[in-house]
Order: sequence, then C-alpha cells, then structure tokens
Amino acid sequence: MNLHNFVLPLGFLLDLLLGDPRWLYHPICLVGNGISFLEKLLRRVFGCEQPGSHPGRETAAGAVLVFLTAVCAWGIPWGILYVLRGCWPLAAFLLETFWCWQLLAACTLKKESMKVYQELVKQNLERARYAVSMIVGRDTAQLTQEGVTKAAVETIAENTSDGVTAPMFYMALLGVPGMFLYKAVNTMDSMVGYKNDRYYYFGKCAARLDDAANFIPARLTALLMIPASFLSGLDGKHGWKIFCRDRLCHASPNSAQTESVAAGALHVQLAGDAWYFGKLYEKPSIGDRDREIQPEDIPRMNRLMYVTAFLGMVCFTLIRMGVSGRL
Repeated sequence: MNLHNFVLPLGFLLDLLLGDPRWLYHPICLVGNGISFLEKLLRRVFGCEQPGSHPGRETAAGAVLVFLTAVCAWGIPWGILYVLRGCWPLAAFLLETFWCWQLLAACTLKKESMKVYQELVKQNLERARYAVSMIVGRDTAQLTQEGVTKAAVETIAENTSDGVTAPMFYMALLGVPGMFLYKAVNTMDSMVGYKNDRYYYFGKCAARLDDAANFIPARLTALLMIPASFLSGLDGKHGWKIFCRDRLCHASPNSAQTESVAAGALHVQLAGDAWYFGKLYEKPSIGDRDREIQPEDIPRMNRLMYVTAFLGMVCFTLIRMGVSGRL
C-alpha cells in the first residue's frame, strides 16, 4: 500500500477539521517575500525601475521573475522530499501531508467570508466592507450591502477553484511540489498580474501563466460544482444552464466558469461593473436577477464550495493513485 496516495485525503481532512495552522509561518508567505525581493532586484538589473519607461525590459524582467520563482517553488520541496524518501520515508509522508494541509484553503475561505456574513447580519456595513476587502481585490469603500454580498459570493466561487480544487489537481498530477508550483504561480498573479501602470508589462508573463495554469482546473471545478449543487440543495439544473450560457462572460478565461454555476444554482446575478484602484471597469453580468442576492447566500455558497471540494478530493485522489501506480 502506497502511503502517499493518502496525502490528499488526510490534508483535506486536516484543513476541514483544523483550518490553516496559523501558528506556523506559511510557506506561501515565503514565496511572496521572494517575489517582492526578486521584483526589486530584477527591476534594477534590467534598468526598469520606472514603470512604463522600458516596456521590453519590464516584460523580460517579469519573465525571469516567473522562471526563477517557479523553479524554486517546485525544486526546493521536491529536493527535500527526495532526500527524506531515501532515508526516512515516513517523515516524507508526514511532511507531504502537512504541506498539503497548509496549501489547501477551504477552511480559510469559509472563515474569512463568514466574517463578512456576520457583519452583514449585524447590519454593520462599514465592518462588512472592511471584512470583504480582506478577500477581494476591488475597491470596497462605497459598496452597498448587495455589493458586499455579491463580492463575497463571487470570491468564494472563484476561489473554490483557485484555492482548493486547482491545488488538488496539481497534487494529483505532480505531487505536493506541484501544489507549491501552482500556488507560486497564483501568488505571482495576485502580486504582479495587474493591468495598471506599475505591472502592465512586468506582470504580463505572470498573468498569462496563471490563466494557463487555471484553464483546466477552473473547468473541472465548474463541472464538479454542478452535481455539488444538487447535493447542496441548490438548483443544479439552472446552474448548468447558466454555465453553458455565461461561462465566458469575463475578461479572464477562467473566472466566470465557477461563478456562472454559482449564479445559476443560487438564482442570483453576479459580476457586473466594479471599481479597481479608483478606476471603473465595465464587466458583463453573470446569471439572471431572479431574486435579490442576500447575506444568506454566503453560507449557501460555502456549503456548495465544500461539497465541490469533497467531490474534487475523491476524483483527484483516484487520479493520483493512477498516476503513482504508473511511476
């Protein structure tokens, strides 16, 4: 029996029961610090400290950032596990399980989004705006209660893939080092993948790689979310309908995949225009406004996220067993 086939189920169970081990420095914080350091270094090396002054140099520097970050994110955990497997296999298994626990974000996603819900229930809009600002990238200072609720539901839907099932997918194919690689790509996009003056050129490679890395997981997650909708007591049939119609209604090729299923299953309308860094971005809506979105849709969306995550864990564990059986 290969113990490593149980890494993903155990990591998922630990995240479900205990959440993120906040008492220990998170490895993705280390990745983020490395990205910040490399950005400053590479801008100096390539002579593009002033954003927009040398587009070609900035694009090249951003590409080097992506390469170095990806190599380190994959290579360091792979090397540690390689050494441990040779001299102490049980330690390798325990470390893999611990890292898998750290790199799954289902519990954190629920916990942070429920902070928004709790403030909305208390009708404290200012604190609800602050709580949602911790989990979304848009400007939140002027959001209405509907806008805050919509933002929370959207981020749960999108991060069901980005923070939960996509890491599982890369775990299934490439082991825990694959999870680290994916999370590094995702972190680079969240730090430098903006279309603003500072990162339009420097972050181009990171943003495109993140789109590529999420292309398959986002679609698999959306497909898993449809049966999960039925199991969650939501309208899976309508989720499928809106998915087929609106899954490409977003500038990102991936974000609307899960958001469209969520909008349909909940019978609400998501997306639409939003403010980022003081600038209004016009975006198409996703779903139909069959009813007003309500704070209760946040716990409903979390329930859908967890059922989707469970189905993903089962599917990706079976894939991992097949992959490891051929290696």
